[in-house]
Amino acid sequence: MKLQKGGRDGGAGRRTIEEAKMKMANTHQIVLGSSCGVKNAFHSIVAILTTLVVVSTIYLRQDGGHLSPKVNASSTNSSSSKCNLFSGKWVFDNESYPLYKEKQCTFMSDQLACEKFGRKDLSYQNWRWQPHNCDLPKFNATALLERLRNKRLMFVGDSLIRGQWVSMVCLVDSILPNSLKSMHSTANGSLNIFKVKEYNATIEHYWSPLLVESNSDDPVNHRVPERTVRIKAIEKHARYWTDADFLVFNTYLWWRRPVMNVLWGSFGDPDGVYKGVEMLRVYEMALRTWSDWLEVHVNRNKTHLFFVSMSPTHERAEEWGGAKGNNCYSETDMIEEEGYWGKGSDSKMMHVVENVLDDLKGRGLTVKMLNITQLSEYRKEGHPSIYKKQWDALTQEKIANPNSYADCIHWCLPGVPDVWNELLYAYIFHQ
Repeated sequence: MKLQKGGRDGGAGRRTIEEAKMKMANTHQIVLGSSCGVKNAFHSIVAILTTLVVVSTIYLRQDGGHLSPKVNASSTNSSSSKCNLFSGKWVFDNESYPLYKEKQCTFMSDQLACEKFGRKDLSYQNWRWQPHNCDLPKFNATALLERLRNKRLMFVGDSLIRGQWVSMVCLVDSILPNSLKSMHSTANGSLNIFKVKEYNATIEHYWSPLLVESNSDDPVNHRVPERTVRIKAIEKHARYWTDADFLVFNTYLWWRRPVMNVLWGSFGDPDGVYKGVEMLRVYEMALRTWSDWLEVHVNRNKTHLFFVSMSPTHERAEEWGGAKGNNCYSETDMIEEEGYWGKGSDSKMMHVVENVLDDLKGRGLTVKMLNITQLSEYRKEGHPSIYKKQWDALTQEKIANPNSYADCIHWCLPGVPDVWNELLYAYIFHQ
């Protein structure tokens, strides 16, 4: 079950290498036929070496483009000490995984505690992500806390990145006595802060599902019939991010509708102008507002920036060969199809993110992409399904049809988001 994203560039890579070989051969002929002696031979050798460096750089970069960052890791291939951490396979490992026990995490969320709410098959906890040709750095909670000493690590976005935040808290929670850790909320509940007193370090989550201001900004009461965004307004949220040392963003799930309602003006303003705009256009406008804010306000000597790509859903079993009308409910195995890509993951939205991050980089600000989409696509069995706290009482009709209320969006913990944090850990220490 190997990833194929980026594989379409393989032919281009081979052509580039063949062209380089021809260029090198021509250079070699010039050297042999030259009457200028040692001087021309020296310059030709320099040309050959330069060509080799260029070709090697192209080859290393082509596997997934800038969505395939290379990090130094323990190599299993002696020819290279770098690899694409997002290209690999899932390996069953019940000796090393899970990295923590669900019941031992003080701040586990009932939305993600699948074992607590009755799930019996726990094999979803035992899968390790194995990149091709190298290994992920082993997660070390003490080392991370030392790196975070006197610093703020903040996750910003929706409930998917909140799950990643809970995962990160659980990953470090087990090594800490109760007297050295605390949790509190502020900003009307939008900002949750896990503090490790000994290190004066915080791991935080800020609720901002669309990044810009919207009528879904209440961390509890955000279910609204018509979602509306103030496309140019972000300061209400962003003022809480300004001094963070590590910022990890996401925004995707809440945009999944054909048209978004856009407000020019303020909520409650009778003169405000509302207009329905095609979602992809509004998504780009919001990310441009976000990127402009980063360019102006981020301290480039202090803050490290990350963006987590879309988290896949598994709501239509027919997409992976299951029965129509079913979803992730009762699934216990992952998807084996190499390069599987569900319809719930919108590649057009991913390209919008790529373009915005490229533009930011051109303006001198780098946001590193955590490309978790493809590796998570395989994990149809990793969702809570019906094994979570139900916030609304279930009707007899729903109880009779578990598919009708199965959660195939979020992820059980321990589980897939732990791997996302292992990737983040690799970035923090090796980039």
